[in-house]
Parts: sequence; C-alpha cells; structure tokens
Amino acid sequence: MRKAVVGAAILATLTIALAACGGSDEPASGTAATAAPTTAAAPEANGATVAVATTGLGDVLVDAKGRTLYVFTNDKGDQSACSGQCASNWPALTVTGTATAGTGAQASLVATSMQANGSTQVTYGGMPLYYFAGDAKPGDTNGQGVGDVWFAIGGDGNLIRAKG
Repeated sequence: MRKAVVGAAILATLTIALAACGGSDEPASGTAATAAPTTAAAPEANGATVAVATTGLGDVLVDAKGRTLYVFTNDKGDQSACSGQCASNWPALTVTGTATAGTGAQASLVATSMQANGSTQVTYGGMPLYYFAGDAKPGDTNGQGVGDVWFAIGGDGNLIRAKG
C-alpha cells in the first residue's frame, strides 16, 4: 500500500513538472529568473559540496547528502531559465558560502553564478545545478529525462542521457 501511495505521489509530481518545464523550446513559467521562487531549497549556509556517487544511472553528481543534482538544458549559460512553478519542482542548489568539489567531482568545474533573483546558484561546467522535488531520498533519480530537458550530470561534466 505504501509503495502505491509513494508511486502515485511521484507520478503526480512528474506530471506537474512536465507541465511546468516541458520539452518545448518555449519558455516555461517565464524563463527569466526574475523573482525568487515560491518554494526553493534553503541555501547551503556554509557552502555546498558537489561530489559523485553511484546511482541506477551510473556515476552522477550529488550534494553532500547524496541527493542527485540535475541540469536544465533550457538554461542560458550559467543563468537559470527556471522560475515560478518550475523552480518549485526543481529547486536550485544555492549557497551563501562557497561551493567545493567533493569525491569524484572536478574542482575546476565547480563554481557559482549570481542569478537574476539575487541568489547564488552552484554551477558545474558552467551549468546551474538543481534538485528534483520528486526525489525522496539520496540516490533517487526520478528527475532523469523529464520533459527531455532535465538530466543528471556526470563528474566529467557531461549529461547522462540514460533513462532513469
């Protein structure tokens, strides 16, 4: 019974995410990050660590707690194109401190970028990093391939194109 409820919740979240950040080339929920998202992950106060961990997709970027990190292919360089409902479903990895490379991550690829909403988002290889609200625990990769625009990323900075 519990698995059915969790499965239904994930399906509902994916449906919302697809609607908010679909695969079209058209902006989703206003692509400019001009306002703070209504629901976002709290900034990592003492900095953020980006590392590599093994998941069902292989080796992917994760945060210090093992939560999978994703990139949005509609972003423009190091600037987020995810706002509004999109940002609720895909909270940005933001910091008030510094971003560092953990095990398996390349220090030369870890950086931050000031976003239009005033937050400092962690980037990897120049791409802003996000969480997926549909991931319930470390190692989950439920956001993989959503809308054909959201992908996990490997320690080499390349998108993981495998299905989740």
